[in-house]
Amino acid sequence: MQGDRPGLKGFLGFGLLGVGVVWDALAGLYRPVWPAWAGLTLTLGLYALLVLRPLPVAAARWTLGAMAAVVTGMALVYANGWFYLFPLLALACALVLEGRPVQVALGALAVVTALAVWRGGEGVGPIMGFAWGSFSTGVVMAAFLRLHAVIAELNSTRERLAEAAVAEERLRFSRDLHDLLGHTLSVIVVKAEAVRRLAVRDPEQAARQAADIESVGRQALTEVREAVTGYRQVSLAAELERVREALEAAGVEVVVRQDGAARPAQAEALLAWVAREAATNILRHSDAAGALFEVSGTTLTVRDDGVPKHQGRPAGSGLRGLSERLGRAGGSVSAGPLPGGGYEVRASLPVTTADS
Repeated sequence: MQGDRPGLKGFLGFGLLGVGVVWDALAGLYRPVWPAWAGLTLTLGLYALLVLRPLPVAAARWTLGAMAAVVTGMALVYANGWFYLFPLLALACALVLEGRPVQVALGALAVVTALAVWRGGEGVGPIMGFAWGSFSTGVVMAAFLRLHAVIAELNSTRERLAEAAVAEERLRFSRDLHDLLGHTLSVIVVKAEAVRRLAVRDPEQAARQAADIESVGRQALTEVREAVTGYRQVSLAAELERVREALEAAGVEVVVRQDGAARPAQAEALLAWVAREAATNILRHSDAAGALFEVSGTTLTVRDDGVPKHQGRPAGSGLRGLSERLGRAGGSVSAGPLPGGGYEVRASLPVTTADS
């Protein structure tokens, strides 16, 4: 409790409970009077130390013990105004202890208070009043501190959740940019190489390839803007057509098979991302001459007949991003070499995702 508690300077005002001792001392009820003044000064000093200083647990408990000894001893010797300092002691107990220990301490304090008041010659009413006042004061203070700790924990949790949401959004955005720009830049590189090869022997074809580069660049700008706003809607059919154009420009013969099934926007978008990433991997990491893109329901299978460059190479960030994205929708992505040669990427979404 010492390290995580609210500002308690206002609780110094409870030191006014010592007014009873001051009044009795000035009235001449204490003989000799100087121990009463010394005891009051020590009690208030220890209480102020507990309120103002976040002491280590052991030091705080020793301070509380010293305060309890002074208050109890003075109440047994002088009685009268010293009874009003038992509620102050209860506040100190709530400051230092928590959980089961504070419950035990407050219960014991109520008993000690009742005995001290009884020994001072008071009747049942004062005995019950002082005992209950001490106990209830400590309970209220303990509840206040506990409530403050819960609120602080909730605020901390809310901040962590906000930070996690920001981190997740940054991760989503980075994945989207990787998928968008990785594919687009690969297409631009392939077409630029075609322009370089055709520039001398077939200027007209080179011009068409250059126009394609311009078109792809403009499309990339549009897609990046849409990704930034978070409203990018991807059509699987349109994506497969772009994939076909990009791969065929690189000399890869592409076959696309679709079952014609209707799919909701979420499934379309996820499978389109898979098609884009699979095509990017073929362009970057394979020498394939042919590729098959097959869509069946909510499953997309991409096979090529090439030998992947850098055999044994760990999965790139694109495939990892796809696995994370489909995993959140209950789907999965697998990728690996085929027994007879070639490479396969398969992505599947559950039927529930397709129907949602």
